[in-house]
Amino acid sequence: MLIENARTVLSVKDLKTYFKTDAGIVKAVDGVSFDLHEEETLGIVGESGSGKSVTNLSIMRLIPSPPGKIAGGQVIFDGQDILQLPEKELLNIRGNKVSMIFQDPMTSLNPFLRISTQMIETIRLHEKGVSKKEALQRSIDMLKQVGIPAAESSIFCYPHQFSGGMRRRSTHPSSSSPTTWVSWRACATASASCTPAASSRRRRPTICSRTRSTPIPRA
Repeated sequence: MLIENARTVLSVKDLKTYFKTDAGIVKAVDGVSFDLHEEETLGIVGESGSGKSVTNLSIMRLIPSPPGKIAGGQVIFDGQDILQLPEKELLNIRGNKVSMIFQDPMTSLNPFLRISTQMIETIRLHEKGVSKKEALQRSIDMLKQVGIPAAESSIFCYPHQFSGGMRRRSTHPSSSSPTTWVSWRACATASASCTPAASSRRRRPTICSRTRSTPIPRA
């Protein structure tokens, strides 16, 4: 249930992301708008190729260019339009304030580096002045919080030594304390409230939460 007068954390307005291909321009996202409020979980559901992943990548400005291009719209976070920020300022937001959980943790974990190395590097990158020793202890504490067994020794494992579930959980705390999470699979619990969209003949993707369900416009 949406909290009354809840603060808007993220506002996406008329977002458009296009890709240039040999067959022409593909409008992967064409006019998506939604608001995310404080303490609210919002899900984007739809069939493969409907634009869910591209929407998430666009919010973080991680669209590969070329061939992709964010052609229009606004992504307002903390009163700033992320799409207009210089790359240096954007780096202060990624990880610190907005973080992403990838569907496949191996896309965000380097298979050649220990879990400890990757978590320590992330913490020290986003929080200046933190020592390696302090970052290591915080990393161990984070693994304990997400239920990794024997965290004190597990943290020195390589990603392939973790099960798939352990790898996924280990990527959750790998950034500092973001106020907003962008997740590939976080909409699973919300999808039950989107049965009209799921049964739609056109199978249009849908922006949904526990309080509302709004179809994404398609070209």
